[in-house]
Amino acid sequence: MARLTDRTALVTGSSRGIGRAVALRLGEQGALVAVHYTSNGDAAREVVGTIEKNGGQAFAVRAELGVPGDVDELFNGLEKGLLERTGGSRLDILVNNAAVKVAGPPEQATGEDFDRLFAVNVKAPFFLVQRALEHLPEGGRVINISSGLTRLGDPSSVTYAMTKGALEQLAPHFSKLLGPRGITINTVLPGATRTSGPHWNDPAVVREITEMSALKRIGEADDVADVVAFLASDEARWITGTSLDATGGALLGA
Repeated sequence: MARLTDRTALVTGSSRGIGRAVALRLGEQGALVAVHYTSNGDAAREVVGTIEKNGGQAFAVRAELGVPGDVDELFNGLEKGLLERTGGSRLDILVNNAAVKVAGPPEQATGEDFDRLFAVNVKAPFFLVQRALEHLPEGGRVINISSGLTRLGDPSSVTYAMTKGALEQLAPHFSKLLGPRGITINTVLPGATRTSGPHWNDPAVVREITEMSALKRIGEADDVADVVAFLASDEARWITGTSLDATGGALLGA
């Protein structure tokens, strides 16, 4: 179903994991997708190739987030790619997915790690939304990817959870600014989602995560991608400023 035909989208951190699944889904539904990556150009090009193989349109754009000049580098590449393919720089859908995580005992946390997590997970999305304001048309969509860890206690993930809690504040506050232009902004909270991490090879971990879900299965990247695609569509036009639980019921009772 090509419900995003003639739309353009930028998905940060989309060379792997949830971001990859989101980029593929938006491309499948007709959007021209800018596949952002930091270092793995081959993986980003594979995503672009898969979208094109399935009849969609995409291009890769590189930028390291969380460093000076990151937003300019990303948007310079984005605008160039959009201009070449559409003749303009309109951006209909911005998905802030890119993030870094450092886990470990909070007693061992360093100032460098703290600053890096906030730079990538909070500062970059804020200024990407700010920069996108001039490109977002009536009916535009901003979707931020947070984490179910903002609702669960896990000492080893406290700094990461803090950054995601800050990210969630973008939706309710920016919704008041963007609403008069018909632009929605929402947050998606994935739970534990199967990616390429080595812990998914541990049966004990898989059993524990499975039991957390009310649906008694592991979350897949496609599960989250479908939620994002819904929020990017016209069907979600009356939803803004809020957070959607995409944990498979893992937060019930939390």
